[in-house]
Amino acid sequence: MEPTAPSLSRTYSDRVYPDPWEKVLDYRRVREYAADHPTAGRVRVGRALDLPAERVRGWLDDAVPDPVRGIDTAADRGWLDPGPEGEAAAALVELLAHVLAGGSIPAGNYVPAVTPGERVRAAEIRAAFERVGAETRTRNADAPGRAVEVVPTCDGTVLGRCLVAMGAPTGPKTSLDHLPAVVWDVPRAIRRSFARTYVRHRGLNYADKSTTRVQVERPRSFIAELRDVLDDVLDEGVSTADAGLTISADAARELGVE
Repeated sequence: MEPTAPSLSRTYSDRVYPDPWEKVLDYRRVREYAADHPTAGRVRVGRALDLPAERVRGWLDDAVPDPVRGIDTAADRGWLDPGPEGEAAAALVELLAHVLAGGSIPAGNYVPAVTPGERVRAAEIRAAFERVGAETRTRNADAPGRAVEVVPTCDGTVLGRCLVAMGAPTGPKTSLDHLPAVVWDVPRAIRRSFARTYVRHRGLNYADKSTTRVQVERPRSFIAELRDVLDDVLDEGVSTADAGLTISADAARELGVE
């Protein structure tokens, strides 16, 4: 299940390698060859592996490519290759729901940020980050006119890249036309938790109506897939309307978002 080492590496860009995963593989080849041939210099290693000697020299001198550092950090954190039924997958999918519904991942630094709302308090968002092992801080609490955000304090860039590898967009989310496939990779209970978190962020209630309106500025394909998820985890009614979904009072109670 995503994120994997290849998909995480491909969130990085590289001036030499069109596919950053190939850079990771070349780096590993160099390090393995050097371990087996400790007296070999950059020229010999480069010739043996058909790589430029100048590129090899940096890797022999302990320079580590950014994708490799990211993969190592994610592996140490337990974020790579999560088993669909495990705690890591459940925690990552929960955080993914918070980011998709109430947050963002800037393309510049990849650090995810989630904004508290009427139903979803900052403490709950902090708990979601802490569930994946990330400590947090609150940003913009004393900045009038700016949204308060909960952000990770350590390894946030790698965590954000992992979420992107899982299907979260960078920058504006309005063009996101599909729900991340990982939502269907996990058991129904985790998918239900994803749906509950999403609706609690995006759901609107009106004084004269008992229904919950989920307003999302997304393409119809995304809204249709979100409804598919809700239909999968709920027995009660969900209907599609322009730019969103309407959840019946019974369905809202069933999901626990009253």
